[in-house]
Amino acid sequence: MFATRLTTRGLLPLSLIAGLAVSACSDASPLSSSPVVAIDSSSVTPPQPEPTTPPSAPATPAAPAAPTTPTAPAAPAAPTAPPQPTTPPAPASVLVGARLYVNPSSDARHTADAWRATRPADAAQMDKIAAQPQARWIGDWNTNVTADVGGAVAAAQAAGAIPVLVAYNIPQRDCGGLSGGNNVAASQYRQWIDGFAAGIGARRAVVILEPDALANMDCLSSADQQTRLSLIAYAVRAFKALGSTSVYVDAGHAHWQSASTMAKRLVAAGVADATGFSLNISNFVSSADNIAYGQQLSALIGDKHYVIDSSRNGLGPTADAQWCNPAGRALGTRPTTNTGVPGLDAFLWIKTPGESDGACNGGPDAGVWWPEYALGLAQRAAF
Repeated sequence: MFATRLTTRGLLPLSLIAGLAVSACSDASPLSSSPVVAIDSSSVTPPQPEPTTPPSAPATPAAPAAPTTPTAPAAPAAPTAPPQPTTPPAPASVLVGARLYVNPSSDARHTADAWRATRPADAAQMDKIAAQPQARWIGDWNTNVTADVGGAVAAAQAAGAIPVLVAYNIPQRDCGGLSGGNNVAASQYRQWIDGFAAGIGARRAVVILEPDALANMDCLSSADQQTRLSLIAYAVRAFKALGSTSVYVDAGHAHWQSASTMAKRLVAAGVADATGFSLNISNFVSSADNIAYGQQLSALIGDKHYVIDSSRNGLGPTADAQWCNPAGRALGTRPTTNTGVPGLDAFLWIKTPGESDGACNGGPDAGVWWPEYALGLAQRAAF
């Protein structure tokens, strides 16, 4: 805008001021309506600023508005209830995408190597077992549970794999049957579990908790049943607290307890804090039957996941459902975490194929390696 210059001699004449204003307005360039074109600012004189319109005389101020009657303040909103805590979802199993540990010094490996020169065909069959990952059982025979568990986990970790461990030391195990005789008191069992958990520490592991303990507890008194449930719940919490251990509470198999009965027992044993449950350990029931049962059971306990022991169910059970070293059985589906079944985290070989179920059908004591039985399982396998 243009300003009138005051001098010590007075104001410029009005006619001269008007002439200057007209001349200035006639020299200003109008705004162009053409599109903007990029130019080199170093070679072109920048355009002069457009003159602005001088402000008009101030308008007469409007009369102030009459005061309005103030409205009553809105009632404060009722306080909202704090959000209720929800049970966080169980973490995904460490089995997801995991490499399972293969013991390079297993009984099957030693037998295969011993037979290689004199029984090459049988050695090749035994290789079927030796090449697969299998669980490590921990029980009252382990005199230093923390050291033995720690060694098993360390060996798996060194191989870039995770171990599957079986905790098998519940008081009155197997109801005094062929796998009984551990004579452990409840207080001793809790200490044993603490030692087991200490051996794992923060490292990744899978624990199968107490095969048959829930399915087979009808032999116990009511008081002893409650003790068993509380001990399993204690173990679940101990393993969960480690942070990187997935624990599966055993739930028998498809031909044992009803899904509703087993669901109640699992809930009472703290399965809500576990990764899930396991089926068919040391048995021969087909995977198809166990999957159907597992899906039904899972739906009753909050869609918990599960694993199936497929070590010896390749041909299913015998017609009379023998469980102790039955003849004519076969290896089942090889261990894998790629099951293709929703909720089924893995097929595992939890029972070591070739270890005896007990002194029955010509077998040695429970847990003793029986190479000829192992050979038969391998020979009849579908792979």
